[in-house]
Amino acid sequence: MPRYLRPEAPVSSQWPKGGQPDSASVAATSIGWAKFFSDPRLHKLIELALNNNRDLRVASLNVELLSAQYRIGLAQAFPTILAEGNGLREKEIVPGGGTIKGGQYSLTLGVTAYELDLFGRVRSLKKQALETYFATQEAQRSAQISLVAQVAIQYLTQRALQEQLIETKETLRSTESNYNLIKASYGFGNSSLLDVSSAEVEVQTAHANLFNYQREYDQAEDALVLLIGEPIPSDLPAGEPFNSQKVLEDISAGLPSDLIERRPDILEAEHQLKAANANIGAARAAFFPKILLTGSGGIATAKLTDLFTGSSVWSFAPEISMPIFDAGANAASLDAAKISKSIQVAQYEKAIQVAFQEVADALTARASYNDQLDAQEALVKAQKQRYDLANVRYHNGIDSYLTVLTAQQDLYTAEQNLIQIQFARLSNLITLYQALGGGWQSGN
Repeated sequence: MPRYLRPEAPVSSQWPKGGQPDSASVAATSIGWAKFFSDPRLHKLIELALNNNRDLRVASLNVELLSAQYRIGLAQAFPTILAEGNGLREKEIVPGGGTIKGGQYSLTLGVTAYELDLFGRVRSLKKQALETYFATQEAQRSAQISLVAQVAIQYLTQRALQEQLIETKETLRSTESNYNLIKASYGFGNSSLLDVSSAEVEVQTAHANLFNYQREYDQAEDALVLLIGEPIPSDLPAGEPFNSQKVLEDISAGLPSDLIERRPDILEAEHQLKAANANIGAARAAFFPKILLTGSGGIATAKLTDLFTGSSVWSFAPEISMPIFDAGANAASLDAAKISKSIQVAQYEKAIQVAFQEVADALTARASYNDQLDAQEALVKAQKQRYDLANVRYHNGIDSYLTVLTAQQDLYTAEQNLIQIQFARLSNLITLYQALGGGWQSGN
């Protein structure tokens, strides 16, 4: 088996400019998900998902399956000892009516086809199986980390849609009130038919938006049910309002090289690479002689009563086989093993590159979301002031209702965009937590 050397990480040694975290912050892998998220309702949903999600259950069962298969392979490295008892009783009738009776009994212990691992074939196969098992363990960790992030993001999606529903219902009440006032004003001849039509358009637009957000909210709940693996229980703790949702922001990304030790998908790829490396050893050993030992020893007697005092018998049958001509099969197997290792090297390097990109993108976005959020909040405040002023000017006969309508539409859009930016910011922090390997421990 060739000596394993970890490939060089094909990424920069530093994060991109603007993505450098505070050196005083805490590594994501040291933060349990119960500490990272503050909402008690979300805590319970994550617990349900970890217990019931079918994808995670399959990942866990794969670990158990590989463990059993590894134990089977491990047992093959030891000789198999068999106990065997035989008995034969014969009766022969001879001419003249006489009979001859006889018997033969034996008890033996034997070893069947035990391979002497002089050239490391069995050791290489054992190493390959062990690394494959380790890779499956890391795949389970990766599945859990991904599940925790998915549940959290889906829960926040539902919370954001609920907030958008509230904003839309408020807008609908406001537009209906305006419509009724303008319609009454039109009856007294103080408003135009265009004002009435414009107000009605605003009411119907709010109705359409309400139906759209209600549908998306219901679909978000369906997705959450799939993730937690059961209908949402009615006795869950009350959740925090969307505007009060918080996650732990003080997370350190460390250095890019730290990802190699933290990300389970990278560790999984490396274990697969080690398994492929071990497979080369098994392929190389096929060029050397293969020695099998078969032997037995025991007691044989003509009487059952003398079974433990009869004559001793033994046999020893070593077997050695040496490949002389196989039409290139062994050479092709070795080439295939080397190519498989090269494939695993490329997949390992790709896993590192993907991880680097995910963390770098999340760090860069984290640096800008707070500023964008401040700017959007200021925009909502300005649009609210504009809408109030437009209403006053309209009722004083200075401006047309079209000015009010435009201001109201811009205010509604700004409020909806604010919710979306708040959601994007929280989602980005969760993505960063996941990308850095956080979410494996509960932290309770």
